[in-house]
Amino acid sequence: MKLAFRLIIFLLFISSCSRKDENQNKKTEKFTAELLELKEYFQIPGLAISVEENGENIYQKYIGVSDLEKQTKLDATTVFPIASITKIFSGVLIMKLVEQEKISLEDPINKYLSKPILGDSILIKHVLSHTSQGKVGTAFYYSSRFGLLTNVIERASDKSFANVLNEEILMPLKLRNTFLLKDSTQIVKEKRLIAKPYILDKGVENGFIDFGYSSSAGIVSNLEDLAIFNRALDTNKLISKKSKDLMFSSFSTDVPYGYGIFNQKFESLNMMWAYGQYDCYSSLLLKIPSKNISLTILANNNLLSDPARLIYGDVTSSLFAMSFLKNYIFQLDEMDLFQKQHSLAKSHSSNKEFYRKKILAQALAESYMARYEPKKLQSSEELLNIVFSEYPDYLQYADLNLLHNLSFLKDVAFYMELGEFNTFDTQIVNIGEKLLKKEPENPYVHSYMGTYYTRKGDNDKAKYHFESIINAKNFSENWYTKEAQNWLNLHD
Repeated sequence: MKLAFRLIIFLLFISSCSRKDENQNKKTEKFTAELLELKEYFQIPGLAISVEENGENIYQKYIGVSDLEKQTKLDATTVFPIASITKIFSGVLIMKLVEQEKISLEDPINKYLSKPILGDSILIKHVLSHTSQGKVGTAFYYSSRFGLLTNVIERASDKSFANVLNEEILMPLKLRNTFLLKDSTQIVKEKRLIAKPYILDKGVENGFIDFGYSSSAGIVSNLEDLAIFNRALDTNKLISKKSKDLMFSSFSTDVPYGYGIFNQKFESLNMMWAYGQYDCYSSLLLKIPSKNISLTILANNNLLSDPARLIYGDVTSSLFAMSFLKNYIFQLDEMDLFQKQHSLAKSHSSNKEFYRKKILAQALAESYMARYEPKKLQSSEELLNIVFSEYPDYLQYADLNLLHNLSFLKDVAFYMELGEFNTFDTQIVNIGEKLLKKEPENPYVHSYMGTYYTRKGDNDKAKYHFESIINAKNFSENWYTKEAQNWLNLHD
């Protein structure tokens, strides 16, 4: 009897393992198919993708090429500029300086600058959390001010940023394929195999490398080294658990950022993430601590990041992130990543919130790609109409990404001389008013609304929005500042 019982237990165990393997294979096949679809859709020459779970690699794929002309396939030896994912490394360096009692997050940033350039109320923690603009410490605006932390790291350590990074992270973790990108001679001298840069314009064209580095950007790496760095974070090898928890926590309510990394909640799930975006490279790191699983993707054009407007702090606007979440977190195998317009009205899902976010992510992508394929303007419109029909109370979920999507469709129609595009004028006005009620100085909203009223021929309202950008206190110059000033100069 005991032998028979043990045999039954063993067979049940074997059956359970078999089901797990089958489910894992199903995830892998689905995820790979969707990545191939995304690569073709965004015309990305090469993608490197890795999924780590419980400290082990469960998925790694190199899709496409590092060099189109030579048809050089991507592999583990290829490295990519990771742009703003550098900020996580810098966040770790800042937290280490705090642990060493060389700085305090409460120190004024001016203390570490050669001359005061920001208000005295702006502290290190505000720059580190992107809450230094507008009313300090209250709102998130992704800012180039993060680069000022280079000065903090160098002055507090009395070493160069490169030396601190090397001594505190690269050498201890033996990250042999991770380095700061200085100039073109470095690539030749060190024999670095950097994926060739590409840009999408009139088709896929040769791009360029952004040289130079700071606490904001400039690190080059590969999947293997980023996995080692990621595991070191998870196991508190670089900084203490207390420091990591602070770094990974949202700065405050409604701020989707901690110290050097995004912190976002989606359906009660905490997600830590970062993205990189140069003109010709892009990257994404997405961590789900409660599941001990993470995703890393590297690309040699910028369409992994740019279409999703990740700068606004919502990773669910990325179709790449949604594919990962759909297949590895929410187990939504029945749901296609790309929804075909003719089947939208008949689509039903056990997870309505995820479904809505996925459709909005696709609509956002379609609007971006409409600049290259005008027919996608119509497909984005159709997707949005379905969302507004199925979820009519749009002000409950309206955000900056949705306003961008609606406004961008008008821009595409205008610049491509496709006639007026007034389908979503009501939503644009209502969403703009809602967002400005919450953040009266939000420069992105004012820019969208100023452009909207310019297109409508209402220069008085347009002037109000552009003047609001120029007159706002404590904002660094950005593209919206230049755009507003140019408009005001022309209409003076």
